[in-house]
Amino acid sequence: MIRGCELNTLFDLSGKVALVSGARTGLGQGMALALARAGANIAALGSSPMPETAKAITQTGRLFLNLEVDLSKKFDAKGVIESFLSALGGIDILVNNAGIIRRADLLDHSEEDWDDVIDVNLKSTFLLSQAAARHMVETKRPGRIINVASMLSYQGGIRVPAYTASKHGIAGLTKAMANELAPHGITVNAIAPGYMETDNTEALRNDQVRNAQISARIPMGRWGTPDDLATAVLFLASPASSYVTGITVPVDGGWLVR
Repeated sequence: MIRGCELNTLFDLSGKVALVSGARTGLGQGMALALARAGANIAALGSSPMPETAKAITQTGRLFLNLEVDLSKKFDAKGVIESFLSALGGIDILVNNAGIIRRADLLDHSEEDWDDVIDVNLKSTFLLSQAAARHMVETKRPGRIINVASMLSYQGGIRVPAYTASKHGIAGLTKAMANELAPHGITVNAIAPGYMETDNTEALRNDQVRNAQISARIPMGRWGTPDDLATAVLFLASPASSYVTGITVPVDGGWLVR
């Protein structure tokens, strides 16, 4: 039986360090703030400064460190992890949230757009996870790796072939990493957000026809917000989920069951 005091500690991240990629706005910013409110210090990775995220995190009393890296270009994943280690002492939680989307008809989708999307959404997830996992194994940390998947990890979508391929890849990579890292006490899971109010979906939300089609299919009757991911990321990052690995958790307002 779990007593009240023990239940509180299951979701306590005090003393932990969480690295969140793509934390400048939207879902990444929301997840970083949720982790900070649970006690974690935050290391953030992005291609540009994130003053709003920095202000929100520091207001919780947690430490915040931002490193600017363009994940669409070749980068030193080991160096990225080591930069945060020297400042914060270690990485306990990795949230691979950084992602981009390029929309074009299949017959017009360029090779450059394909490469950019795969590099940011899938390749960077693998490289950062590999580097973070090496650190976790070497320091014997019961680490948590959380990848951000998508509804298009399950479906094909329209006019987004590279994005769909990358998010199917995230679902498979999550399972593959979970198998190999489980013996080290490291869990690897993913969150699949539904249709969320973020920069990536602005074009969809501005398209009256597509917006109406999508909204009509969501049983909860609304698009999601970054706050809707808070409980999912806290569960997967916390000691409470130590026996949960290799899964993808939809947070979609019921989209998949419609």
